[in-house]
Amino acid sequence: MAGRPRRGGAVSGAALLEALGAAAGGLVCLVGAGGKKSTIYQLANAFSGRLGITATAHIEPFPKTYASDAVVTEAADIVGPVCRAAATVRRLAFARPCPNPGRLLGVSFDELAAIRAHAGFELLLVKADGARGRILKAPARHEPALPPDATTVIAVASARALGAPLDARIAHRPERVAAVCGLAEGEPFEPRHLARLLSSREGALQGVGDARVVPLINMVDDEALAAAARDAAREALTLTDRYAYVVLASMRRPQPIVEIVRRQQPDAPR
Repeated sequence: MAGRPRRGGAVSGAALLEALGAAAGGLVCLVGAGGKKSTIYQLANAFSGRLGITATAHIEPFPKTYASDAVVTEAADIVGPVCRAAATVRRLAFARPCPNPGRLLGVSFDELAAIRAHAGFELLLVKADGARGRILKAPARHEPALPPDATTVIAVASARALGAPLDARIAHRPERVAAVCGLAEGEPFEPRHLARLLSSREGALQGVGDARVVPLINMVDDEALAAAARDAAREALTLTDRYAYVVLASMRRPQPIVEIVRRQQPDAPR
């Protein structure tokens, strides 16, 4: 049912990559709200091969570790500069400048496909959704910006939303969350609502196609949040067979995995 790391024990970077469907590399996209950026950099730090970091939506400016080598260009051709830079560094972030302060613009699907084909990245980590800093989101009809050849989609939501009133303080487009999850704005957002969000084709599963899906409940920072997130994960697994487990984590910690909640197997016949 649940696989928990031992208290005080270390969870290796390899285990994190495996749990979030990034161990084999490929095109790994993050959607939802409540920790996409922190998850990207945890995965990047854990991956030992050649990797790229970008977005198909807006993304925050890259941290200092990546900024010195990053390709951020207004040039019509971003593919060439990225491929040339990728030949000289192991980890490369790339995007386009944005007129809005504190943001960068992502790349198009065609540009991403060309970069994937020619830059030699073993893993591409892509922020494919925006949430305006909120910790909960259900997508609009045109979202998320998932490339058709995505290999893994990590669907992120925050445990800190559990128990809070559903409003614009915690949710980007709270009216969409309300419609998908079956509650009214202002009502408490409960584990059953999170389960619906993670299992709905109008929620976390919108537009995922044939990609592997890994739900991630982030910000599981204490035992009370862990218990509520566990309830949500268990119920989500009863509502869909699209994935086999849900990862509970606290991505700001050096060892982020809190628990992996797996589908319960029916009792064997006697």
